[in-house]
Amino acid sequence: MPRDNLNELTAFLAVAREKSFTRAAAKLGVSQSALSHALRSLEERLGVRLLTRTTRSVSPTEAGERLARTVGPRLDEIESELAALSALREKPAGTIRITAGEHSADTVLWPAIARLLPQYPDIRVEIVVDYGLTDIVAGRYDAGVRLGEQVARDMIPVRIGPDMRMAVVGSPAYFARRPKPRTPQDLTDHNCINLRLPTHGGLYAWEFEKAGRELKVRVDGQLIFNTAGLRMNAVLAGVGLAYLPEDQVTAHLADGRLLRLMADWCPPFPGYHLYYPSRRQATPAFTLLVDALRYRG
Repeated sequence: MPRDNLNELTAFLAVAREKSFTRAAAKLGVSQSALSHALRSLEERLGVRLLTRTTRSVSPTEAGERLARTVGPRLDEIESELAALSALREKPAGTIRITAGEHSADTVLWPAIARLLPQYPDIRVEIVVDYGLTDIVAGRYDAGVRLGEQVARDMIPVRIGPDMRMAVVGSPAYFARRPKPRTPQDLTDHNCINLRLPTHGGLYAWEFEKAGRELKVRVDGQLIFNTAGLRMNAVLAGVGLAYLPEDQVTAHLADGRLLRLMADWCPPFPGYHLYYPSRRQATPAFTLLVDALRYRG
């Protein structure tokens, strides 16, 4: 493939992914005029329009979406292979990008990275906290972190944490005003602190299971957050009930600041897994990180 063709394809993919000439030019380190020229050249050579441009936005046409879908992963694979080759030197080096939720980033990723990085100063790690089920290939991440049951079958999963349990908790001040719920159905009569899910824009339904019976309860309340920290602050303040990972509330249960409800309705489930594409060529730096994260309990 002539070098100009490759440069034009790279320019097109950057604009299609960023949906902005300004951001794509900054990412590639070229001028916007050079980027526009490359896109015009590619469209003229192919004889089809690849991008729809307005004064406020840029989006791929049907032909552009098809080109991005078919060519994008192949160029990403080539880039990954080249990165792997360049990383084959005495000291592991390079940047590793990971997307994860706030809880897994705090409790699993950070402790392992804090131990690893001082030994390997040429490795850089970028963690992007995201509650959505991010497409790590489209987002150009090296890996992601999800609960075991959420990892797609075409990904390689690596267990990085123990089984988890959720906990329904409230403060003594809250229960001084309200009776304690005995069953998940009773939660509909309480002021519950909700979690907003970015993937579909809806509220997370609290999940329960007992004796093989599964329940999802859609609760209601005065507060909706998209972070665990704010939900913790609210439940400690006695505003309402919260549904949080057990390890986040253990200390507060021990000192009496929180009370736990319906523990028999919250069984363990598979914990966090790192996952990455099966075709990914692992660099020495990535291999080191995976080994540092691997759960050995």
